[in-house]
Amino acid sequence: MYTALSPIGLADLLAIAELQTRVDRKYLVLMEDLAPLLHDPDGELAVLEIERRRRFEYESVYFDTPDLSSFLGTARSRRRRFKVRTRTYLDSGQCMLEIKTRAGESTVKRRIDYPAADRHRITDEGARWIEESGDVPVAAADLVPVLVTRYMRATILHRPTGSRMTCDSQLRIEDFQGRSGSLGPQMAVVEVKSPGRTVPLDRRLWKAGYRPAPISKFGTGMAFLRPDLPANKWNRTLRHHFGWRPGQPDAPALAAAQFGLRT
Repeated sequence: MYTALSPIGLADLLAIAELQTRVDRKYLVLMEDLAPLLHDPDGELAVLEIERRRRFEYESVYFDTPDLSSFLGTARSRRRRFKVRTRTYLDSGQCMLEIKTRAGESTVKRRIDYPAADRHRITDEGARWIEESGDVPVAAADLVPVLVTRYMRATILHRPTGSRMTCDSQLRIEDFQGRSGSLGPQMAVVEVKSPGRTVPLDRRLWKAGYRPAPISKFGTGMAFLRPDLPANKWNRTLRHHFGWRPGQPDAPALAAAQFGLRT
């Protein structure tokens, strides 16, 4: 589905649409609908291509305090929310340490290069950077790894607006207590990233019958693997798309049966 689009290199993509401060809107989309959504007779779209690849394998490791300050801030929509993670581009081996914060509806991301061998822990240098950022309201020394996500990503640029759309498939989640799951191969997590509220990429999705879904790989992943956690923010997504209510002891089995979430 991505082969029909014109390619764009990473440097050119970032020059047009780096979008470290942006508004994000996420959608759960059937894979079979992606090709029609990306139909591009006017040449407005381009797909990121690096060394002839158009899909890339990502791994993100999320860190939180023992009392889950980051998760609870997101789950309860607290005003001061943050995420700390490493992101590794598995095809190239490049790794980044990232801080994501919310300011109103906007997401702000800061990042530094990070040793891939240390992606499952916060090093002393990483802790100093986190502390000096002033963006994380907990001690960096208290952050421990709590969740790993892996997926395949394609990145689409809408040239006229400088907005981006990422299409994530083959999503797998696991924690550090041996629990794991994966989203069925028929689904993709699609995210539209833009400087403002809505762009033509959103309207393509709306026309196909999709609306923004309250989904977070970190938050929803934690809630799925640990039904004891509060998940009010994702109740509709979990119930509608995965067929269960947070708190049900048999939630993973129900999700697997209802909507292709594998445990």
